[in-house]
This record gives sequence, C-alpha cells and structure tokens, in this order.
Amino acid sequence: MRDEKIRAYARLTARTGANVQPEQGAVIYTQPEACGFARMVAEELYQAGAGWVQIMYQDQPAEKMAYQYEKPSVLKRVPKYIRERQRYFNRELPCEIHIVCEDPDGLDGVDRQLLAEVMQARSRVIKPLRDERENKNQWTIVAIPSPEWAAKVFPELPAGEAVDALWDAILDASRVWDTEPDKAWEKQNALLISRAKAMTAFGFESVHLESRMTGTDLTVGLIEGAQWFGGPETSLSGIVFNPNIPTEEVFTTPMKGKAEGRVVATKPLSFMGQIIDGFSLEFRGGKAVSCKAEKGEDLLEKMLRFDETASMLGEVALIGLESPINQSGLLFYETLFDENASCHLALGMGFGNVIPGFENMTREELNEKGINDSAHHTDFMIGSPDMKVTGTQKDGTQIVVFENGTWKI
Repeated sequence: MRDEKIRAYARLTARTGANVQPEQGAVIYTQPEACGFARMVAEELYQAGAGWVQIMYQDQPAEKMAYQYEKPSVLKRVPKYIRERQRYFNRELPCEIHIVCEDPDGLDGVDRQLLAEVMQARSRVIKPLRDERENKNQWTIVAIPSPEWAAKVFPELPAGEAVDALWDAILDASRVWDTEPDKAWEKQNALLISRAKAMTAFGFESVHLESRMTGTDLTVGLIEGAQWFGGPETSLSGIVFNPNIPTEEVFTTPMKGKAEGRVVATKPLSFMGQIIDGFSLEFRGGKAVSCKAEKGEDLLEKMLRFDETASMLGEVALIGLESPINQSGLLFYETLFDENASCHLALGMGFGNVIPGFENMTREELNEKGINDSAHHTDFMIGSPDMKVTGTQKDGTQIVVFENGTWKI
C-alpha cells in the first residue's frame, strides 16, 4: 500500500505541485538518497508532457568534506558553468522541483563563520540571476525520508522502522493517504484561498501577535494594499501550481521596518545544516536588535547579520492548531513541515508578488513599497495553544482573527 501511495505522491508532485506543461523542461534538485523517488517524479513529469527533465544532486556529506579541505576562496567562488546554467534556466523557464531529505544536523561541526561567509559570497552572484525568473516559472518543494532525518524524528525506533514511520508521516501531512489526493488538495486550496481573501479584504494596517504561554508580544506593520495568499500560486504566464507540499498557511509580506516587541520561537530551527533551539528575538524599528538561544545562539546572530536586511521580517503566516501536522504531535526538524504546524514569521526576503501590479515594478520599486530584500528567507515557528492575533484597520477598528491558536474567520 505504501508503495502505491509513494507513486501517487510522485504524481502529485509533478502535476499538482509543479504542474508541468506540455514540452516544458523540468529540473529536480535533491540528495543522492532520494534518487529512486527523483526518478519516479521524472517519469511522472514525462508522462505529464515534460519536454526534458534534469536531476541535479548535491551530496551533503561531500559538501561537509569540502568545508574541511577546500580553501575559503575556493568555497566562495561560483564557477562560470553554474552562472551559465542559471542564465539558461532564465531563458527556458523550466519548472523546478526540490526534494528535501537532508540530515538536519548534516553540517554540524563546520565552522559557522565560514558557512555564513560562503553563503553570502555565493548568494551575491546567484540571487540576482534567480531573481530574473522569480514568478515566471512554477516550482514546488516536497520531502522524502533519509535514514539520518528519520532517526532525528523517531530516535526510539530501529533505522528501518524510523524511515517507514517518517514516510507515513510525510504522506499523511501531504494528504496522499486520502483516497483521491487531487480532490483533497482542491478542498484544502479552496479553504486557504477563502481565508486569504478575507484577510486581504480587512485591509489591516498592522497585526498584533500575543501569547502569554510563551511571552510573544509583537506588533507587525503591513503594507497598504498588499494581499494575503494561501494555497496555490499563479505564474506570470497564468499557470497555477502549489509551491509547498504540504501547506496550511495564510501569509503576507509585512512592511519593512515596522515590527515592535518580542517573539519567542516554539520549535527548533534547522539553519545551514545546524540546529538553533530555544530562541527569542527583540524587534525595534523593524529590526531584530537582540537575540537569545539555548542552542546555536552564535549561529542565530550570524543569521541576523547575514546581510544589511537579514534582521528584518519578510513574512508573517497564520496556521491554526487544527493543522494535521500540528495534530500529529511530531517535530519534523524540517521547515517545510514544522512551519505548517503553527503560526510563523520569516526573517529576510519578502515576496514581491503580494503587491498588485508587482510584475510591472522593479526590485527597487518593490523595496520602496516596503518589501524587504535579502539573500535569505528563514522561517521560524511561534504558534502556541493560546496564540491570539488581532488586526488593526486604518480607522483604529480592531478585529480578532485568531484566538486560542485557531482561526475565528
């Protein structure tokens, strides 16, 4: 039965996730551990009409080895063939599929300062190239188990049983166990779209997030006229796709420079292959001006200094406690799942497409509207059973949209 569901998951990835078009190219990014599933997705892409499929592997243990033996100057470079490949993708606009299966602690032990410097150097070259195809093509992120990741989520189980258990959890969260996954996703998307439209219609100037249980007390300013999104997205050519499988969030990009208060994370964060846990942030003037963490505080500080705008918010997302990922009681140690278990924020880059007419604006014009631009976008979870979210409109009217951790609209 699980094998049949895994095949259905591959089909869902190709059609509902990426929604590959006839004769369109497709690129699959993953780790060697996912080669079998990647081939399965490739076959589903071809059967859906893809013109070509390329699978690109990045091996996490080999990457860690590179940090051990290569000179920093070599690690920081972006070879010409990589730059040319990005330009080729900008011309061809293939759909892009990311299959996640990394070890959450896979780069533990690598010098954190060096990791940050390498990421910064590479992003200065790659980000402008990737920005050129932003919103022009479809993309989706899915996940499959690896032994290392499964052992992290189910440490009490033998290796094989842990992998099976993580497979079941992923398939359940992705609604693949449903008799008709496509219809289950249509229903889920309709619900998220409805809530997103309601949030947009309120026209809030700000939202206040508070939790007495955790100590979160944060007010986030919003961009006038910006939309809230949920579920599927639409490329500039009119193709509907699902960027994340699974997804439970309704989100927007807040106003750059407008965030005041304290926020406390309620789940660990895996960043650059290492874990940050038990952390909180203090915001003043829209920036995270200080932080504390029980584990990985130095890495958290480096994340906030990643670039000039890395300490500002790029996303605020609302997820009710009825989320099946939250109901599972599992900590996945993977943002794709954990962010969909509870309300979350993201530091760094914001989404320009929340602004109506964004396609006719330059990056600079979007920045002027209030969209934060950064080389990274890092989600962290803040939801709790008593989370309350109150929106404030232009005339001062306050509307509670979230109470006791769940939606009121």
